[in-house]
Amino acid sequence: MREDDMTQPTGTTVTSRRIAVAVVALLTAAMVTACDDDTPQAAPPPPDPKQELLAAVPTEEDPAFRFVTRDTSGDVSGVVDPANRGMDIDTVTKDKDFTLEMSFRMVDSRTWMKVNFKGSKDIQKLMKLPTTWMEMDPAKIETPDTLPTYQGTDPGNAEAIIRAASEVQAGEGGTYTGVIDLATQPDLVEAMEGLVTLGEGTEPIPFAAVVGPDGNLASLTLEIPPAGKKKASEYVVEYSDFGSTPQIVAFTPDEAEPAPTSAYDLLNG
Repeated sequence: MREDDMTQPTGTTVTSRRIAVAVVALLTAAMVTACDDDTPQAAPPPPDPKQELLAAVPTEEDPAFRFVTRDTSGDVSGVVDPANRGMDIDTVTKDKDFTLEMSFRMVDSRTWMKVNFKGSKDIQKLMKLPTTWMEMDPAKIETPDTLPTYQGTDPGNAEAIIRAASEVQAGEGGTYTGVIDLATQPDLVEAMEGLVTLGEGTEPIPFAAVVGPDGNLASLTLEIPPAGKKKASEYVVEYSDFGSTPQIVAFTPDEAEPAPTSAYDLLNG
């Protein structure tokens, strides 16, 4: 037998072993990869209820919707139309001698007003106020805040209230609860028109909220505790009818007249 014939099997064995080692390495890598694929992934963090509520507050991307705010001074209702920067506001003020219904329409920088006095005295006639829509001239308003203008999609200040919230918990059916600490957000007191007296010892205010099936904030209710001479009360914000509410458009000249002096006298006090 030749020497090279004797060494051939050894060379083949070495080659085979090398191949076997390579195959084993490939199989091992494949098995490791398979094991990695089967390893359970870390579960995503649970949703933050406060962030869910903030995400539900209306924005400029939403279609037209209706709103209502309720407090001790009465109800304010209307429509917000982000696409047209438009808003309708209806207010009712009751006095022992009369009821005053005031409506405003704002489209961008323009504002119209309609007034209706009800009661035993014909105040409407005495003040020489028309019962139709009147376009207002901002230059004739002594205090700019007296004449409402379009100021965004959250007339109830829900976002500012929720940002001051803590201990927010989510319940069933889109419900949420928590507390509002006005001591950390004193600007909210002014925004809520003095409903809450902020002082030493002010306790957090409980709230409840509901997010509808469409993902929009449906209601926000604050249970305001008594303070001094003020009795316990509620502050309520409701948003509804997203997408099914008619858009807000400017009145045409034949639908509204320029406001007379008496209309400015009413607002300027």
